[in-house]
Amino acid sequence: MDNNFDEREYSTSSKDEKDTISEESNEIVLRSKETRKDKRSFSSSFVICLVIICFVCSSVFGSAITLYLAPKFAFFQKTPLYSQIGVSKTQYIGPTYFSEDKDVLSVTEIVKRVGPAVVGVSTKSIVNRGFFGLQQQEGIGSGFIINEEGHILTNYHVVEGVQTVKIIFYDGVETDGKVINYDELNDIALIKLTDPTVMVPATVSLGNSDELLVGESVVAIGSPLGKEFIGTTTKGIVSALDRDITIDGKTLKLLQTDTAINPGNSGGPLINSRGEVIGINTAKFDNTGTTSVEGIGFAIPINQAKQKLDELSKPILRIGIKGRVIDQSMSNNLNLPQGIYVVEVESFSNAERAGIKSGDVILKFGGRDVKTFEDINSVKVNHNAGDTIRVVVYRNGANQDIDLILNE
Repeated sequence: MDNNFDEREYSTSSKDEKDTISEESNEIVLRSKETRKDKRSFSSSFVICLVIICFVCSSVFGSAITLYLAPKFAFFQKTPLYSQIGVSKTQYIGPTYFSEDKDVLSVTEIVKRVGPAVVGVSTKSIVNRGFFGLQQQEGIGSGFIINEEGHILTNYHVVEGVQTVKIIFYDGVETDGKVINYDELNDIALIKLTDPTVMVPATVSLGNSDELLVGESVVAIGSPLGKEFIGTTTKGIVSALDRDITIDGKTLKLLQTDTAINPGNSGGPLINSRGEVIGINTAKFDNTGTTSVEGIGFAIPINQAKQKLDELSKPILRIGIKGRVIDQSMSNNLNLPQGIYVVEVESFSNAERAGIKSGDVILKFGGRDVKTFEDINSVKVNHNAGDTIRVVVYRNGANQDIDLILNE
């Protein structure tokens, strides 16, 4: 009995221990599972956070790198139009790339750089008013200083037939000037400052008009309508190239621009966006019809003037006559030989001293047959003041030889 009780007691005791151990084991297992679950939860959260951080970082750095490199490498963007014309710098604004040449100046910078070299050309001449007789006529044009010696380029029609020339600087100071030479056919003239005490305020830089493209921005500076508007600046574009325009019977190949050009702008500079003179403003479309037209002006390409500078820099040698060309048709009608018909001989001129008279027809000048004024001018450019030229004239049905001394 005792044994059985002991055994039963023992057995009961052993079961309780087993139950206790079992419950402890389950609790341990449960805690173990919860620990692993917490570890897995922590790992998953860490991974997700790490992914989010990597994504944000890659987005930020990727965007920065793209913005930095996109303008530098063509494969980051579509090829823009400006890449076809050799633009040296780009500026990113919003979704579109705009071109910006590194040498381009603002209009304000152009005026600051070129403006002091642009001058007003004030002239006085004597004209015959018919019934009213001889009267003094004043004119105003523009010009620009091309070197430190004080040479000024302008239009021939600005100084045609003038007796006196005054140069007006951008600050209103006036000084004397004189016409050195001109090319009537191309409407170009060269003036020089004559007062040695006057300092040249600035000079322009001459560009290359052969490189111009339609649509380029240009600026005109001049003296439209009078002295009170000296230094007026207008802006536009090159509208067309190589326009054949006939002015006063002469056909010129000119640049077309929509930059405002008015009377008084003649002889002033047309300037590109780098501050270089690429044209000489010379004419505005003169509308004689009923339709109003604006924004059509013309300029002489500066390369035409540059080709003439050596020739123009030599002082013009005067004969002292006013003449008219006798072409083949007039020759047949008037029964006179072709040449230069002398309309008038200036008083006290070398032509008068040499014995040239009104009504003479100049046939030869310096050994060269004469048909146009250009024939005479082409001889004069190879001579200096004081040289003697043999002139052959037709007078009263016979030829006569006359020795003429050239002077400025």
